[in-house]
Amino acid sequence: MNVYDFDKTIYRGDSTVDFVLWLYLHKPKTMISIPRTLWFGLLYVIHLTNKLTFKENLYHMFNYVDNMDDAVEKFVKSHMHKIKLYYLTQKKEDDVIISASPEFTIKQFGKALGLNYVMASVVDKKTGEYLGVNCHGVEKVRRYREVFSDTPIDEFYSDSLSDTPLAKIADKAYLVKGNDIKLWPNK
Repeated sequence: MNVYDFDKTIYRGDSTVDFVLWLYLHKPKTMISIPRTLWFGLLYVIHLTNKLTFKENLYHMFNYVDNMDDAVEKFVKSHMHKIKLYYLTQKKEDDVIISASPEFTIKQFGKALGLNYVMASVVDKKTGEYLGVNCHGVEKVRRYREVFSDTPIDEFYSDSLSDTPLAKIADKAYLVKGNDIKLWPNK
């Protein structure tokens, strides 16, 4: 079984940023939330709030989307071209995607890719509030173990060293930077 991070690993760029921009363009009512996003973005940059608070306030824009399922489906269809070629050539049915992005968007990508196993941050698609812990760092290992117990990970791929906890439990781990794939450092 192979496990992959999503953003910047098998997806060129950050799918959440792309989704937010797509919503601004296709659901103009979401632009009402821009001042709120800018304010909490500033507070995050100057370390007066944490990343989770910033993200929840960014995702507040979801309140202005009438049919989120339809929006996500259209977004994913329009962004499948951003799935990296290396992934498409080695994709397997039992691949697992584990991401910090909102689960309702990543699951739609997983469905489009024909994957059964997708784990990500559980975010309310109507309010933007987190309904659990951000799926990041050691939380990814906890979530993996919750579903797969001690099932070994043959290969793990990520663009971020924050995923070292998952890399450590994989037989082989790879750091992905753009189209460059190297062995995980100091594993």
